[in-house]
Amino acid sequence: MEEQLKIEGGKRGRITIHDVARVAGVSISTASKALNDTGRMSGETRERVKRMASEIGFRPNALARGLLSKRSFTIGLLTNDTYGRFTLPVMAGISDALVDHGVSVFLCAIEDDPALAQIHVDAMLDKQVDGIIATGKRLDRRLPVDLSHLPVPVVYAFTEGTPGSVTFRSDDAQGARLAVEWLAKVGRLRLAHITGPKDFFSVRERAHAFRAVAGEDEPVLYGVWSETWGHQAVAELWSRPDEEKPDGIFCGNDQIARGVVDALRERGVRVPEDVSVVGFDNWEIVAAQTRPPLTTVDMELKELGRQAGLTVLALAEGKPVEPGVRKLPCRLVVRQSCGSEIPRQ
Repeated sequence: MEEQLKIEGGKRGRITIHDVARVAGVSISTASKALNDTGRMSGETRERVKRMASEIGFRPNALARGLLSKRSFTIGLLTNDTYGRFTLPVMAGISDALVDHGVSVFLCAIEDDPALAQIHVDAMLDKQVDGIIATGKRLDRRLPVDLSHLPVPVVYAFTEGTPGSVTFRSDDAQGARLAVEWLAKVGRLRLAHITGPKDFFSVRERAHAFRAVAGEDEPVLYGVWSETWGHQAVAELWSRPDEEKPDGIFCGNDQIARGVVDALRERGVRVPEDVSVVGFDNWEIVAAQTRPPLTTVDMELKELGRQAGLTVLALAEGKPVEPGVRKLPCRLVVRQSCGSEIPRQ
């Protein structure tokens, strides 16, 4: 429902720039310039106009703003992550970044269907979006549609970009180092890494970082992204004859880690007293419900989305942005599965 303002003659109507000018005691031209931060006037006048506009509930008409600026104040978000595991936190960050700029975001899920993807891209262009952010469910796969020659800026976040594009992704190697270094700090000497399919770029990045810190001889077990694989991997490690069992396990995601914790408990192995476990993703619904709650690496997807949102906005405003891949640091979230305190020496 639109804001209403009582005006002369007892009539009520939508609050307009005319009403702002009248209550602020300035011309319509001055009111418009003050609200758009243009023109020359005293700071006191500009602030008075803005204050009065806020007090009477003035909201600029989006269509009128678009006609003046040749912008729609909308950004399209294109994704093939239909479960939203990665896209929803990215979208939350984009929205946080753009809401104060009066820019709206609308989401289009395209599955992995090239025809559906093209339909959504055409619809975005018909709506004259100011830009598009492409995101997905893995770093090393492009969306099934060519976004390289569109008439609007495109930024990629948590998906593979085209050559010469701006791409944001989490720093998987840095996140893996955080996990392994923490296991070392809590006194774990024999480490293992249980992770997902080797053909994933992120899996290879994390495994390489694990061995760089833990040592080249420490075991890395590749499998699938599931709790079942976590169970199976523990069974494999504990069935190896004449080998010391690991006292620290770094897992490629939180689902695997939850399976690992359950499998250890079934063998009477205590977590974290006997074996410390660290996951990756900080998927709250999994990490917080693991028993004990799971220490894990957060990929900071909301911050990744925020940076992508600010970048596509800058491009839409014609500002220069250097192309390339931006790797954002991860963060370790310490819970009870590997001990919350560094032991005293």
